[in-house]
Amino acid sequence: MIAIVDYGAGNIHSIAKALEHVGGEVCVTDEAAVVSRASAVVLPGVGSGGSAMKRMRERGLDDAIREATQVGKPFLGICLGMQLLSEHHDEGETAGLGLFSGEVRRIPHGPKIPHMGWNQVQPLREDLPIFAGIPNEAYFYFAHSYYVEPRDQAGVAGVTEYGSPYCTVIVTEQVWGTQFHPEKSGVIGLRMLQNFVDWTKRV
Repeated sequence: MIAIVDYGAGNIHSIAKALEHVGGEVCVTDEAAVVSRASAVVLPGVGSGGSAMKRMRERGLDDAIREATQVGKPFLGICLGMQLLSEHHDEGETAGLGLFSGEVRRIPHGPKIPHMGWNQVQPLREDLPIFAGIPNEAYFYFAHSYYVEPRDQAGVAGVTEYGSPYCTVIVTEQVWGTQFHPEKSGVIGLRMLQNFVDWTKRV
């Protein structure tokens, strides 16, 4: 079972439907105990980093997420969910989950902020399972004003040009993270979610 963490942000049910479409068994939950029992975890969302972390701490979801990754459960963070995996989020000046070393900052410049709509993702390592079956420089759907600035570049798996290049895919042994919304990215996005479901079945 894949636990989709509900911390009061929007866009929960679209990711649930997309994962079910590609064969995932999902449960939308705001309970730490359910996250702990799950075989995999998805942290989606849009909204404010500060309010999201506050809600998760109140529900004990932050500790449940950390424990899940520590024991090797497949984990996917999407948009704000990817940003919250870092150590610090500038929006609300809040501490993140600390699952990788880095900061979340407001996009300093670009054609328009927030970054809304379709843009290309350039894989830096095309051999990674997250990119299986996905063409080089495929388009995905974005909706955000903040971006992740990792301190350790080893986990940066994909970048996007928007005023300047920035990290849009994180892959470590513990987590996958995408700044874009695969559940809103058509057939290509569904293929990426299929890759995640396949990962959950391998562990």
